[in-house]
Amino acid sequence: MKKFTVSIFLVHAFFLLSLPISRCRIFPMDEKFIESTCKQTPNYDLCVSSLKSDPKSSTADVPGLALILVNKIKSQATKTLNHINSLLKRSPGAGKRRALDSCYSKYDAILKGDVPEAIEALTKGDYKFAEDGANDAANEANSCERGFSSGSSPLTAMNKYIHDVSAIAAALVRTLL
Repeated sequence: MKKFTVSIFLVHAFFLLSLPISRCRIFPMDEKFIESTCKQTPNYDLCVSSLKSDPKSSTADVPGLALILVNKIKSQATKTLNHINSLLKRSPGAGKRRALDSCYSKYDAILKGDVPEAIEALTKGDYKFAEDGANDAANEANSCERGFSSGSSPLTAMNKYIHDVSAIAAALVRTLL
């Protein structure tokens, strides 16, 4: 009987260990924590989906969740900057070129100023500077969008995402102040 019990235990243990980590929720309260935290932000659905898509969120506290969002800003801002470069290589008209050049400088500022400021501030516990960095990134994305003639921005979706995730990050950090 002991051999049978040990065998059953080993089969169960092997099965649990073979599950992908992302499907195995070791901390069942993490989803509720993420959901309750995201209720304090301006875009609950985007907050929840952004955080749940990162496995590190299952063990993160509020500063850790904010750091996950700042890293999403960094990743998307890098993609946006690359997209701006490809659009500039297509020789756009003078008006669109000016707007794209302006957006380039704004996204460069996000990547070289706002994101590093927010990351450093979050890791040091200086939450006011983290909030400022996230808010600045949101403002840069909005400013980029406004640089285009009405309805002609090729960056609308990217600008909106950066703005929205930045606003969520700032709201999370604000809860720490």
